[in-house]
Amino acid sequence: MSFRFTTAGESHGPGLVTIVEGLPAGLELDRETLDRDMARRQLGHGRGGRMKIETDTVEIRTGVRHGFTMGGPVAALVANRDYKNWDERMNPWPIEGEIPPVTMPRPGHADLVGMWKYKHDDLRPILERASARETAARVAAGAIARAFLTAVGVTVRSHVTQIGSVVAPDRDDLEIEDFEGVDDDPVRCLDPDVSAAMVEEINVLRKKNESLGGTFEVKVFGLVPGLGSHISWEDRLDGRLAQAICSIQSIKGVSIGQAWDVAGRPGSAAHDEIFYSEERGYYRETNHAGGLEGGMTNGNPLSVRAAIKPISTMTKPLRSVDTATKEPAQAHKERTDSTVVPAAAVVGEAMICLAMVKTYREKFGGDHMDDVLASIDAYKERIGWR
Repeated sequence: MSFRFTTAGESHGPGLVTIVEGLPAGLELDRETLDRDMARRQLGHGRGGRMKIETDTVEIRTGVRHGFTMGGPVAALVANRDYKNWDERMNPWPIEGEIPPVTMPRPGHADLVGMWKYKHDDLRPILERASARETAARVAAGAIARAFLTAVGVTVRSHVTQIGSVVAPDRDDLEIEDFEGVDDDPVRCLDPDVSAAMVEEINVLRKKNESLGGTFEVKVFGLVPGLGSHISWEDRLDGRLAQAICSIQSIKGVSIGQAWDVAGRPGSAAHDEIFYSEERGYYRETNHAGGLEGGMTNGNPLSVRAAIKPISTMTKPLRSVDTATKEPAQAHKERTDSTVVPAAAVVGEAMICLAMVKTYREKFGGDHMDDVLASIDAYKERIGWR
């Protein structure tokens, strides 16, 4: 069963669109739940002025009737309310007069390379599509995917583990209930003391005209074992998850479980020993592997960790070159955030949701949600999963 999604749109264009294909009929969607995910993406200490303009909501245009999917592609629109201020610069059709080109590429951004690749003499067409504003469409698609996962008993959560130099203590014992209230924290950190230090770090470096990166973790609970495959490289779930996360703007690294820690341990301290009891069936007492073995889920909670670099748009621009004159210049400056790590974690959730729905659809198929649930139940019974 094929499942896929795509996004379209620019940062300051009329809006962003996502199309999700391959969902079964009979999946219930709730408007408030979808919009709640959109609002979560806009949270976080260190966000900029754009978040005061936009109030993102999901406008379903196709594929849903009376709150239930019909089996066809689901199309959703996220309007850009800021477009009214950019109508001349981003109008799809020719306008009277000339718009000055943007010719000072930002270090660390797609600007210069995209300009070469697509033969533009203006950075605007590149920076508009490369902007992380595109992730609003991903979160819309991810919210739809999350509804499917919820229906099959899967829960996806995230938290921030580092901003700048402030790092939260590593925890491998997190359960669903530990994430209660994480969205109420200003940086979506589970440790209140560390959260306060992260906020202070943002405040100090923002005054120095700096941007900050960090790390986050996405946890997935309730997955059945055997999602993914060891048979071929493109079916190994590790690779799919890494691609999903690394496709997010500014992400520079991803790990599954305690990858970087176990790299320095002996094998006896790196692997999760297997036990069995009549009451629990097969189980592990540790989860160093982050829920994946041999490219497949093993029944433990899935853990995906990501590193995101500081934003490349600086309030005090870095040195660059004017592509029109080839003379030294300061890089282009647009409205920006100090850090987007809390928001990036929410986008990470969305991408993991989309990747996991793809694996569920491939393994269990089904034209209607009843078929999907029956197939999952039969599989659980066959492997004795509890």
